[in-house]
Amino acid sequence: MEREILDTRRKALKINLNPRIYGTFAEIGAGQEVARNFFTAGAASGTVAKTMSAYDMTFSDAIYGVEPSGRYVSQSRLLKMLDHEFSLLTERLNGEKYEGRAFFAFADTVTTLNYNKSNDPHGWIGIRFQAEPGGEPNEIFFHVRLLDTDAALQQNVLGIIGVNLVYAAYYYNQDRKAMIESLADNLTVGSVEIDLISVNGPIFKDADNILLNLYLIVKDFSDAAIFDASGRPCLPKDLLYKKDIMILRTKYAQKSNPNFSMLNKAVDQFVRTENVQEDNLSVLIEVLMSNVLSANDGADDIDLRAVAKRAEEMCKTGNKVIVSNFARHNKLAKYLDRCRPKSVGISTNINNLKFVFNSGNFGENYSSQLLSYVSDMFSKNVKLFAYPFLDKKTNEVITTANMPVTPDARPLFDFLILNGYITDIEDYSESDVKTV
Repeated sequence: MEREILDTRRKALKINLNPRIYGTFAEIGAGQEVARNFFTAGAASGTVAKTMSAYDMTFSDAIYGVEPSGRYVSQSRLLKMLDHEFSLLTERLNGEKYEGRAFFAFADTVTTLNYNKSNDPHGWIGIRFQAEPGGEPNEIFFHVRLLDTDAALQQNVLGIIGVNLVYAAYYYNQDRKAMIESLADNLTVGSVEIDLISVNGPIFKDADNILLNLYLIVKDFSDAAIFDASGRPCLPKDLLYKKDIMILRTKYAQKSNPNFSMLNKAVDQFVRTENVQEDNLSVLIEVLMSNVLSANDGADDIDLRAVAKRAEEMCKTGNKVIVSNFARHNKLAKYLDRCRPKSVGISTNINNLKFVFNSGNFGENYSSQLLSYVSDMFSKNVKLFAYPFLDKKTNEVITTANMPVTPDARPLFDFLILNGYITDIEDYSESDVKTV
């Protein structure tokens, strides 16, 4: 059955008229846009116990505590806000008047576009809520990037997505796909990116946070998802800012484990040639959703549970994991560049390069496509470390020295080899070489 999509006012009014839903709104950084939607919808007294906005850092610290990192638009600050506001609800609102109420605390901490348009508008949004009166609390929180080029539009987006979250928490908590899809209700395509989501609590005891984050990718809410070694979703910039990153690309349907022997050689070579300090090194395994190196491949036909299982298996190797649908290396490089790393190394099978530097695999405008690939890729302080494969037809080990390259791509390929943008992984053994 197709989900009915209510406009923002009707969602807010439906919540206001529900006598069970009652709580607090705490908003920092972009005005009280979410609370305003509930007030303008009417009957807000049925839902709103309190609204507040502690803009001054001194006030904010006095209420929620000091942030050791000094970052107020952060997951840490959001969770402190939810902790504080929800505990006040359960502490202060008791007695007969509040029997039958399911409490919630909504919070957001956001920075919108500044006057000079020189910042990165983003924020954390979350809700802690009881699914039933007196029940144990549940939690949903996520991170957004605000993409409109006007601060007023970004504030409007925040107000809409906040109402969507409160509505989803109470009306879609049993349908995880609808819960995520509904976060973008009534929003213009391209106005927001949701690049991390996390849920917990008794109502989500069977929820898989890896799977939920993969669904963000499939619905085009995000380009990729990153998980730490425990499988916890993380904000890419928190993990990768100013880091020296080495990534091994793998495919989700790949039956064998990644070639860790070759990866270790690539990491050693990266550390040695790029003068990387071990304590600044961050190694990731990428699980690629798309099986074909084509920019047009989608992910609708992919079994997300299989991808999530693969990602979980890779996390258990003790590595950070990135899941993406970046069919080509340059898309991955552009994504990582947003995290402002110090340097990036990508370990990949040379068979992937063989595809890119063969004009027969592309249609018209191959030259412009190849130039775009090279520009996106190597202007971001990225180097490719190619591991060889054994051509089962000729029984020959293929490296950059003998890799087939079409004449129209040869000059650019030679330039990249000569200047060290692409290099072979050295000192490999016969057992490291896989057949293709």
